[in-house]
Amino acid sequence: MKYRCIFFDLDHTLWDYEANSRDTLHELFNHHALAHHGIEHFNAFHSVFKQVNRKLWHLYDHGKIDSTVIRKERFRKILEAFNLNNPELAGRLSQEYIIESPKKRKLMPGAEKTLQYLAGSYTLTVVTNGFTDVQHTKLASGNLTRYFEHIITSEKAGYKKPAREIFDFALAANGVSSNEAIMIGDNLLTDIAGARNASVDSVFFNPDGLSHDEPVKHEIKNLEELYSLL
Repeated sequence: MKYRCIFFDLDHTLWDYEANSRDTLHELFNHHALAHHGIEHFNAFHSVFKQVNRKLWHLYDHGKIDSTVIRKERFRKILEAFNLNNPELAGRLSQEYIIESPKKRKLMPGAEKTLQYLAGSYTLTVVTNGFTDVQHTKLASGNLTRYFEHIITSEKAGYKKPAREIFDFALAANGVSSNEAIMIGDNLLTDIAGARNASVDSVFFNPDGLSHDEPVKHEIKNLEELYSLL
């Protein structure tokens, strides 16, 4: 057996970020009666959230902003898209989203079954750019904490993916060399290119079958495909 340790991304790989985020936003939309603030349809609110959120995380992943900007600016920008200038409401939405979303329990298909299978043969570690407090809550909510020896966040390591240093930190925490670990994640920049920067093998989790030109060692659409790879 070549590998001793498996690194997992969390959001979009194990924890179903899209489904949990949508459920939380729907609750906030109703709780704060956003229809009475001029945002008539939830689908429009959800669509703008995804656009704004994606842009902010792209900037974060490329080192253009830090995590506090996401928390401060996300809902302000969303409300502005609907011509709402309401800092107080934006602040409440931001705080409640950060508190409530990580409590959601939906996982990617096959996530827990796959972890159960792999945990019998490998040491498992989360390597994530997400906020430390938030990621621990997500793992607990999804009943996943028990599978992982280490939870390595960018805040804990002092570096974020794709920097090789966060992978080096994870390797050192597990006492393994780069050829003894493999990274599994959905993001070609942070997970796959990041692992390559650290000379760590990787599996690109691509459930939607998105086209790309990146060189990848392995690519899967379903987590249970890992049974035949590892």
